[in-house]
Amino acid sequence: MLDFLISIIALIVTLGILVTIHEFGHFWVARRCGVKVLRFSIGFGKAAKTWIGKDGVEYVIAPIPLGGYVKMLGQEDTSVPHVGDVPDSQRHLSFAYKPLWQRMAIVAAGPFANFLLAIVVYWIINSSYGVSGIAPVINGVEDDSPAARAGLQQGDEIIAVDGEQTIIWQQVTLQMLARLGETGDLVLSINPHDSNRVQDVAIPLQNWLGGATEPNPVADLGIVQFEIPASIGGIIEGGAAESAGLLAGDRVLTVNGERIRGWNHWVEVIRAAPELSLDVIVQRDGLETDLRIIPEAVQLEDGTVIGSIGAAVQNVTLADIVPAEHQREIHYTVLSAIQPALQETWSKSVFVLDSVKKMLVGLISVKNINGPITIAQVAGETATYGLDVYLGFLALLSISLGVLNLLPIPVLDGGHLLYYMIEGITRRPVPEKIQAWGLQLGLLLISGIMVLAVYNDVSRLL
Repeated sequence: MLDFLISIIALIVTLGILVTIHEFGHFWVARRCGVKVLRFSIGFGKAAKTWIGKDGVEYVIAPIPLGGYVKMLGQEDTSVPHVGDVPDSQRHLSFAYKPLWQRMAIVAAGPFANFLLAIVVYWIINSSYGVSGIAPVINGVEDDSPAARAGLQQGDEIIAVDGEQTIIWQQVTLQMLARLGETGDLVLSINPHDSNRVQDVAIPLQNWLGGATEPNPVADLGIVQFEIPASIGGIIEGGAAESAGLLAGDRVLTVNGERIRGWNHWVEVIRAAPELSLDVIVQRDGLETDLRIIPEAVQLEDGTVIGSIGAAVQNVTLADIVPAEHQREIHYTVLSAIQPALQETWSKSVFVLDSVKKMLVGLISVKNINGPITIAQVAGETATYGLDVYLGFLALLSISLGVLNLLPIPVLDGGHLLYYMIEGITRRPVPEKIQAWGLQLGLLLISGIMVLAVYNDVSRLL
């Protein structure tokens, strides 16, 4: 129940910040352009709080934090400008009578504010926390995997992906995610463990992870980053582990002669061997001990049968699993933090836009579209990890909101910008009737996307 409350609060706070910043962008530029703002609303639904500011604007807070709007003189609730509805004495205050460049600036200000928020957030993270992570040194390579066939070996360091420098594993993953659904060669620049000569390795891709809903590109290539040791932290009474004599503190070394790389590998082996006899060697008090374990068969909700022994992992710290020489921290001054903030905002904006394009052409699954339930869960989790993690998630959402609002879909800011570009070319406004049709089409499309996002959320929960 506590996790649920944290998720709901985090969702409201997160969306509230993003929507407020977005609408304030419209509001601020509109006021600078001399447009009379009638209402500034955060949220949808029946107003929970309303007041009139000293500037004469009606401020509204509504209970559904999935959007907001700024209503200006010369606009009706449909947001389609109506020139004839404004008295002559107030035309100089009307949005509809403003020059084309001012109308475009007002509309573009919302997404721009979201990008600006992301830049500021990344600047705060870089200047206050710096960037920390783990060096992208390969801890292992799966047999007969794409990485193995390409000649990658344990100890090699990935210093660039497709020409983009990578200092920590997070950067490797992000660069690889940008290639989802694609066909071609993924080029990794490798600093081999046994040489100082950098080598480029090409790994062929074929519609890479196009249908995956939770893609893990590094693991799919057969690359092992780092793993929690396969050390037993606790034994469940009456389970197969207890029957076999496994004890807390044991470290699993091999199973049927196969070396166990870490806890995740150990779990994979157990799950794949229901009711099969396994010869296990563990390290106990500095000595090797032979055990025979027969995992119990457990049936999951989807009918899949897996093995289970009733053992829990031993809690470890980062220092326990990653050597000090592989832990990296980058610190920035207040001024030097600006450039990486700009670069990160740009690269992630391109990534989001490219992902949208791939969904439209069918290269990656639309199941990756997330709705409010997933956002609430992730926001709640990141809020518990620390302020810097939550701020990073907030910045990514802000970028996504900015990019999506610039798509040329009627009802979104990008749709209005499209109309204004047509007006700039033809020297006449797009007819109101066509704008009204576009509005209906846009609402239908956005509603469909929202339904799909909520459906994906529910499917993940089930």
